[in-house]
Amino acid sequence: MHTLYILENSGIQPPAKNATPTLADVLGHLAQPPVAGHFDELRGSGEPPPQAFDQTPAFLREPTASLAPHWAEFFNHLGSSGIGDLDRRYQELTRQVRDNGITYNVYADQNGPQRPWSVDLLPLIITPESWRVIESGVTQRAQLLESILQDIYGPQELLRQAMIPPALVHGHPGYLRPMHQVIESSGGKHLHIVAFDLARGPDDQWAVVSQRTQAPSGLGYLLENRLLVSRHFPQAFQAMGIERLAQSYQSLVHALKRNSPAGDQAHVALLTPGPYNETYFEHAYLARYLGLTLVEGNDLTVRDQKLYLRTLHGLEPVHVLLKRLDDEFLDPLELRADSTLGVPGLLQAIRAGHVQVANAPGSGFLESPGLLGFLPAISEKLLNEPLQLPAMDTWWCGEAAAMQLAFKEFDRTVIKPSFPNASLRQRFHSELASSLSESAKEAWRQRIRNDPDAHTLQSYIPLSQLPTWQPSKVSQAIKIVPRPYMLRVFALRDGDHRWRVLPGGLARVAGDTPGIASMQRGGSSADVWVQTGAGTDAPSQQQQPPQGGLRPTRDTVGRHRLITSRAAENLYWFGRYTERSENTLRLAKLCLESLNGEQAPSNSYWQWLQLMVTSHGLAPAETLTGGHRRRLFERTIIGYLDAKEHATSVGFNLREMQRAASVVRERLSTEQWDTIRHTTEQFSSHCGLATSQPEFSSVQALEALFHASKSLAAITGAQVDRMTRDDGWQMLSLGRHIERLGFLSECLSQAIETNALAALPEDDAGFAGLLVLFDSTITFRAQHQESRNPAALFELLVTDTDNPRSLAWVASNLKSRLLKVVRASDRAQGSLATDRGEIQIQSLPFFEALEQPAELEPRRLALDPSLNQLLTQFADSAWQVSNWVTAKYFSHIGDRSIGA
Repeated sequence: MHTLYILENSGIQPPAKNATPTLADVLGHLAQPPVAGHFDELRGSGEPPPQAFDQTPAFLREPTASLAPHWAEFFNHLGSSGIGDLDRRYQELTRQVRDNGITYNVYADQNGPQRPWSVDLLPLIITPESWRVIESGVTQRAQLLESILQDIYGPQELLRQAMIPPALVHGHPGYLRPMHQVIESSGGKHLHIVAFDLARGPDDQWAVVSQRTQAPSGLGYLLENRLLVSRHFPQAFQAMGIERLAQSYQSLVHALKRNSPAGDQAHVALLTPGPYNETYFEHAYLARYLGLTLVEGNDLTVRDQKLYLRTLHGLEPVHVLLKRLDDEFLDPLELRADSTLGVPGLLQAIRAGHVQVANAPGSGFLESPGLLGFLPAISEKLLNEPLQLPAMDTWWCGEAAAMQLAFKEFDRTVIKPSFPNASLRQRFHSELASSLSESAKEAWRQRIRNDPDAHTLQSYIPLSQLPTWQPSKVSQAIKIVPRPYMLRVFALRDGDHRWRVLPGGLARVAGDTPGIASMQRGGSSADVWVQTGAGTDAPSQQQQPPQGGLRPTRDTVGRHRLITSRAAENLYWFGRYTERSENTLRLAKLCLESLNGEQAPSNSYWQWLQLMVTSHGLAPAETLTGGHRRRLFERTIIGYLDAKEHATSVGFNLREMQRAASVVRERLSTEQWDTIRHTTEQFSSHCGLATSQPEFSSVQALEALFHASKSLAAITGAQVDRMTRDDGWQMLSLGRHIERLGFLSECLSQAIETNALAALPEDDAGFAGLLVLFDSTITFRAQHQESRNPAALFELLVTDTDNPRSLAWVASNLKSRLLKVVRASDRAQGSLATDRGEIQIQSLPFFEALEQPAELEPRRLALDPSLNQLLTQFADSAWQVSNWVTAKYFSHIGDRSIGA
């Protein structure tokens, strides 16, 4: 019944009038016929070219090859009703990618650099037979690359015997002379992660296209793909015996620790170029998943040939660095002098054997495509065995004979740079020769003759085609479209110093550019399911004990999460911009509601509102006009709500909150980050609706503020209830309390300045407005109902130690946060420094000022002429605390102690 329904709704009738179509009929109808000359993953074979283009569904034409057994099993687990549900699953998958904030940054993209990650609904399924070929061949090639590195940075016999042309090594920017003879100090382990890009030809044979050794990307994205796709096909995933991934990641981390100078207690950090890198999402994701410290170059420093992390309380040693940074940027002292991404002195720390870097610098020359053609002979020499997994036919044009052979096959080759990024003269993107005009081909031949070393030609074969679900890109009748893909697999060194091939990988699916599977050029990705029948690894990394029977020691159990100075500063500003967004949003909302309310504001209340709005940058000072021009003032406020050019607008504060949060994204849950991102985007969208109307809609503006207020409540709730109270959280809380104390103190101070405070007993609007800005309306009414007693108001807003919006509560908690941070710093610096920092901070003038509000008498305070001086002192104290925190913890003024 479901099968018939699917066919009828496609607009094409079943094959026979009274016949019930089978599942194979449905798939034959939904699937586009394979392209001639390509291996078809869905059917497990190639497809001869049709005589002419025919729009008739495949099952109504000549019989085609049946589905490959593993794909038939996959769809059988779905059933006909499950196939009819794939559109919904696809939409749900797309929503999950968006909600999880999975991005791949492409800066040439007209839609913005943060492009949502693209993953297809259907996985690539690899049979046990195919995987055994891949696993064995990749393991052997990883061993071979390690052996080559040990020789090139050691005796260099391969160069002496001319098995590798010296130009491919010494001429490559990835060969680092400072790393010569460093292999022995690293225990003979240079590589820990190696990636291989594989292509499947029309003959069903796998071949290596390229290899990545510097900083292979994809380990985080493929894990996210697995989590996204497998949940949509749980029955098929379990029944088909798909190998899990978690144990391989665990083994990698344990291997890195065991091979480091500190052993199992090593501190491992992940080095990222920063949030502007195209794969930054993956860096943050891996750091969070593996429990590593995510660091940038300026978070690290080298002292006495040892690597240290700049933390909130001093320097902490780093024993292992998992880098996602190309080698040339690692050390500006010995490599690229203009690099701001690396660590000065890092290479010396590596040579001294005090830090292990994965992968060790200097492996970049192995990525040259020109090297592939020499590996078969090198394997015979170093491993005494032939290569099990072949590479694509490759000709390095630095050899005249190879260049002439390649020119004979020029039309079926890909032109590749031998030395990527070596120089502007040699820099170019790979080109498919068959797509060039005759004049362009001749121009390329001449360019190759002029600089043969810089060019490599590699044979091109039609890539195998993976079935992809395309509900919105093609007609209703065709849903499964074959797309060329390339498979990236990873070899990871495990805890026993052996190579483990990750049982899966990242399938990069070609987009609109034929024959090129590239995420930069609009491609997509697919999860990779390896059928081994075992499924032995645990689904969650945290559920498995460490390999080798290791158990947590007292040191690991008691270890606190380290917080870098950079992360602490961004958490601090994350807190400040969150609170600032709340305050300015509440102020803008109060002003618009007052302008459109039933009761007209008094003159003193109106002057107070204007002063508050202009002093906090929600409208320019020149809009301070008389009552007859209040409509202009309202329009100005609405226009400023999301003004990108004004650093005080609500929208600017929200975007800065998101920016600060993005830098510490590894510390935030997926839900928390999604709420932050959604809040900013939704507010901007709603403000656009408000300002798109000729008269500017206050209704739309209030709607934007209302929704943003609800979202900010969720964000602050997550900060309070979903984050560990470590040093980073203390900094976040400090930022919020500083901002709150300053805003609320100024709020009361400006009420005094405009005489709005003196008019409170008779001014209902002013009384209510103060409660709104202090977010204490419900509390006051619950305690005093409709009373308008100024003494009760001041008790709640100034001296009440149970109200989280009173000055006394904020000052008390600000003092408490300061003491906790200082005490933690004292502990980090050792027993001799204990209490020294606390004594010093207690002697600062602002510290004494923070204790005063709770000691005051509310009834006297309400009439005290020196109240404004006291409020000014509170506001000044907030900014003094900010300056003190910045100078002590973020500016790195003076020498910092080195932690044990």
